[in-house]
Amino acid sequence: MYLVSHLAQRLLRLPRPITRKVKVTRDIPITMPDGGVLLADHWRPSGAALPTMLIRTPYGRGNWGGVLARIYAERGFQVVNTSVRGTFGSHGDFRAMRHEREDGLATIEWVTRQPWFDGTLALAGPSYLGYTQWAVAADAPPEVKAMVPHVSSSRLALAFLPRGGFGLDTSLRWSVQTARQERRFKGYRENAVRQAMNSLPMADADLRVLGERWPFYQDCVHHDNEDSFWKDWDHSTSVSAITVPTSLVAGWEDIFLSDQIADFTALQRAGRRPRLIIGPWQHASLAGFGVAVRETVEWAGAHCRGEEPPRRAPVRLFVVGAGEWRHYETWPPEGYAPRDWHLHGDGGLRTAVPAASEPSRYRYDPADPTPSVGGPLLTPRGAGRKDNRALEARSDVLTFTCSPLTADLEIIGEVGARIWLRSSRPDTGVFVRLCDVDSRGRSVNVCDGLVNVKPDGVTQVSVPLSPIAYRFARGHRVRVQVSSGAHPRFARNTGSGEHHAVARTLFPADQEVFHSPEHPSAITLPTR
Repeated sequence: MYLVSHLAQRLLRLPRPITRKVKVTRDIPITMPDGGVLLADHWRPSGAALPTMLIRTPYGRGNWGGVLARIYAERGFQVVNTSVRGTFGSHGDFRAMRHEREDGLATIEWVTRQPWFDGTLALAGPSYLGYTQWAVAADAPPEVKAMVPHVSSSRLALAFLPRGGFGLDTSLRWSVQTARQERRFKGYRENAVRQAMNSLPMADADLRVLGERWPFYQDCVHHDNEDSFWKDWDHSTSVSAITVPTSLVAGWEDIFLSDQIADFTALQRAGRRPRLIIGPWQHASLAGFGVAVRETVEWAGAHCRGEEPPRRAPVRLFVVGAGEWRHYETWPPEGYAPRDWHLHGDGGLRTAVPAASEPSRYRYDPADPTPSVGGPLLTPRGAGRKDNRALEARSDVLTFTCSPLTADLEIIGEVGARIWLRSSRPDTGVFVRLCDVDSRGRSVNVCDGLVNVKPDGVTQVSVPLSPIAYRFARGHRVRVQVSSGAHPRFARNTGSGEHHAVARTLFPADQEVFHSPEHPSAITLPTR
């Protein structure tokens, strides 16, 4: 374990530990109000009374979970590392997000009654571990002094469900991961997952891979973003009531980025003083994890000790393309005004309003769906910034590109598109992607977004893209892709009008994208 500790320190660029002498008491039972028993490990470094770090995880307290606990224990925290209900020895069935508020508050109450508790508690951890923090934060007792949710969201599952759509790749892969993680033979064939994602109906994908229906996958595939089904597990409505000092660590290429920014802005609007760090990271980035750990040790640790945390501006952003960190007072930063870049009939992208022109046309065939290339994914496989030239060569992808830039173009803030569309089908998808084309013609994705819509004649479709801080270099070109899908990152729209969970029949859609004075399709970029 000492070797692992040293290796983690180097890989994550962590501050030196206060001590490497840590005592661990394992499998401590914590009884919940309904009689269920959760198991926890207590990591206690040598020394006087120390603040406590609470970590609640569905992924187990050994291996990676044990390394995380040791990292914090060596740097001045007692750590209570708890397996959530139904995982790794904790009683009950694992139903993602269902019990995190009640069980989390009961666990905090248990911690505060322990003889070793010094009166101060911090919450930390990434992804699902971050969601367990949001679940309790609005009702947290005064002993909770700080929280640091990392690549997470107060409404976790809803990030898998874009408007009218379904995040197939993330939902299925996470379901398979959590279903198999405690089995002796927990591996699975990648081909089986790919085949399941390419089969219909979508409601049977978990059955094809696991041989059983997995509750979380079934919840996601059957209940859309705006379904009231999620209301008890959507904690975004209570974010403004949170008074616990909060520092959020996010990544530009993370699936939870938009939600995490929404959580930050909700806290700012409520008059709190949250902090936000966004770096050039994917969901599972080691570099992002290291920053989150350092933020927890330095900032949350200071709050627990009653000290003033290190001073800096509330918002710290890495500007991709510029390769530099910036500090701002708020999100979105001041000084970046929204500017429309219009799609033109000649394939151009210009700030001028387009002249009269025929619409651009393509056929979307869900039997040969437009593939996903890069972008935010839960797992590193295929994620991030990729060469899009092969994708853009397909007949079902439109591209609109500006002339080479005569000066650097910097955009920081929210990005959105308005696409005027007419479709031959009553139900279809619109996928918009912003790309950076270098002097060699290599096109790399910057940010994107998808919505499913039911167009009625020529219909304006609003497509929110991921927020970004990005600099297009002089000589590069800005490109916008318009298509009707990114499969299997998003489940393909079958064109049948049926819900994606049960749809079986595939109908090609003939699409028209308009770019005229009456129907000026455009992407809006926040430009300095």
